[in-house]
Order: sequence, then structure tokens, then C-alpha cells
Amino acid sequence: MIVKIEESWQKALQPEFEKQYFRDLIAFVKQEYASQQIFPPGKQIFHAFEECPFDKVEVVILGQDPYHGPGQANGLAFSVNEGIRTPPSLRNIFKEIKDDLGKEIPASGNLERWAEQGVLLLNATLTVRANTAGSHQNKGWETFTDAVIKKLSDGKKNLVFMLWGAYAQKKGVIIDDTKHLVLKAAHPSPFAADKGFFGTHHFSKANAYLKAHGKKEIDW
Repeated sequence: MIVKIEESWQKALQPEFEKQYFRDLIAFVKQEYASQQIFPPGKQIFHAFEECPFDKVEVVILGQDPYHGPGQANGLAFSVNEGIRTPPSLRNIFKEIKDDLGKEIPASGNLERWAEQGVLLLNATLTVRANTAGSHQNKGWETFTDAVIKKLSDGKKNLVFMLWGAYAQKKGVIIDDTKHLVLKAAHPSPFAADKGFFGTHHFSKANAYLKAHGKKEIDW
């Protein structure tokens, strides 16, 4: 199967594209786009991969579903389009960055600037129905994103994985923590941020790890 995805990812993930589960997934997704309002726009399903090629990945931040409100999702986990109000979870991420690194909270919630520096903003499920959280779970996306995480874990070294919340941490079993830094915390949502997200200093820890391994720090 030919999938329109960034070239280095095409090479890394081609075996997945040939599997039956992925063919079934794509058939389901095409039908959903034809009959429902689905986010993100079809051309942005693999936006995270386009903005952060396989060989450029240094940090992985794992989300769950794309945002399901109008105009929000842009294919990057936790990110929103320019001009869209910053959602609560992302606002809390920015608050933690300010407390951790002293950076002012930006006006824009578009995180392309992170992706361009090597931060893969990966949702476990890459599509969702409008106003229906979790509507595309258990259709095959999770199997695909597990394969992405495993490919990164096996094929690279000294990456930083940020796993926020129980859902992301379950996927962490795929990661070889003997050659990567795995940072775990509560989810940054308003329901959980006070229970172990704030004060974790993940962003300074990530930069210290990257610097220690001769890599460029992320300008968060």
C-alpha cells in the first residue's frame, strides 16, 4: 500500500503499511471522512511525521486523541492551529515550561516550532469524529503507533520519551529504557495536572539529557 507520508518514515514503516490491520484501518478512515466530520483535515493525518522526519527525532511526546473541536487539531499532539484558543492541557504544559525554564507563555498554541527541532508530537490515535472523543480508538491506529514507538526505540538511541498519564505510560512498555530517557508524569489536563505533572521539570531534564549526549537542546 502506498501511503503519503514523509520519505524517511515511509522507509521505516513500509512493513506496517502492508499488514491487513492497516489496510482495514485505512478503509475505515476513508469511509469516516466520506460520511462524517473528522479531525484533523485528511491532509494533516500524518502531519507529525512530515514535520519531524525519522532521522531528526530527538524527543517523543505522546498524546491520546486529536482535539475534536472545530479548527483545533492540526496533526500534532497537544498542538492547535494559529488563532485557536490554547486548550487547558496545553496551557498547563506552557505553565510548567515557565516554572521549569522561565519562558513566558506563548500566545500561539501551534507547536510546529517544537516539531521542527526534533520533537515528535504523536497521538496514539491519529483521527477522531467531531465532538466525539475516543471515536476512532480500537480501529488499528494504536497498533500502528505502537509500531512507530518500537521502530524509534529499536532504531535510535538516546531519545527522550515524555509519557504523561496512564494511557501514555501503558505504551511505554515498548520502549527500551536502558538506552533512552523515559520521563513519566500525570497528564497535564486540569483534572490531573496538580497530581503529579506540575513540578516534574521534564523540559529541563530533557535538555540536560540531550546536552549530555552531545545533542542540541530544544528551545521550548
